[in-house]
Amino acid sequence: MAKVYLTAAGLLTILQDGGRTGYQRYGMPVSGAMDALSMRVANALLGNAPEAPVLEATLSGPSLVFEKDTCIAICGADMSPEIDGNEIPMYESIPVRAGDVLRLGNAAWGCRGYIAIAGGFIAPGLMASCATYLPAGIGGIQGRALKKGDILEYAEPSGKVIDRKLGKEWVDWLKREEPFLIFPGPELYRLTRDSIFQFLTNPYTLAAESNRMGYRLQGELIRFKKGAGADIISAGIPQGTIQVPGEGQPIVMMADRQTTGGYARMAVLAQGELSRAAQLKPGDEMRFGEARPEKAMELLKKERELVKLARSC
Repeated sequence: MAKVYLTAAGLLTILQDGGRTGYQRYGMPVSGAMDALSMRVANALLGNAPEAPVLEATLSGPSLVFEKDTCIAICGADMSPEIDGNEIPMYESIPVRAGDVLRLGNAAWGCRGYIAIAGGFIAPGLMASCATYLPAGIGGIQGRALKKGDILEYAEPSGKVIDRKLGKEWVDWLKREEPFLIFPGPELYRLTRDSIFQFLTNPYTLAAESNRMGYRLQGELIRFKKGAGADIISAGIPQGTIQVPGEGQPIVMMADRQTTGGYARMAVLAQGELSRAAQLKPGDEMRFGEARPEKAMELLKKERELVKLARSC
């Protein structure tokens, strides 16, 4: 194994992978990369397994020094990455040499950047995953955010230089701006018709309290029909579920969400919208539109096509 040394950690840099699937019935959240598509694309560009461990940086990135020659790929938020002071491109494989210093700055676009390394980072597993779940202090490096002086291990480099690059049209598609497609939730019937109309026609802003657990939205209040309140018997909440608590401001549940919740579920994001939503930051706006099954499937097919292309380009 080889090592990478953190000389700066950024605002919030954590080790993530595909998450802990299969344990929600025990109350364990899935967690994992917020922007799973960027993780998979970065890994595909290097020939890694789709959900191999990567670094997830939020709003500002880390600085890393590599022990041995290898290759990296950076996807997601644009944090102006550079090696030894020279700007490097995103969405392509980049060779690095022993002693090179990779620096990521503040996000000029997006919220979360993903750094993958050939062979993948290595960390102890828990429930078949090394994903960092900060609320419980598990996974990653001692269950916490990375800090200056941390040492990460990665697979012994093969010596092979990987040369892959995504075209601009794909990167533009990842950054598209259009309403987020949603499907009706189980408790939508509890809301007034006017509230549903307002939700689909007015923008909502991500509040400062938004994080990996959920996005708190600010905008037109969601109101319930007379006699129908916000509280329900606790029920499952998949990623992208939009809950409405009693005060009427929606919450979009994200990667670190709890496994069940007791607020009315008015809607759920189409699965193909989750990674795009993960690139929003406090102050950004969300608009919503009704999803058609064929459009939702088209998004998923596009994501699969993108990962396949990244592996073979």
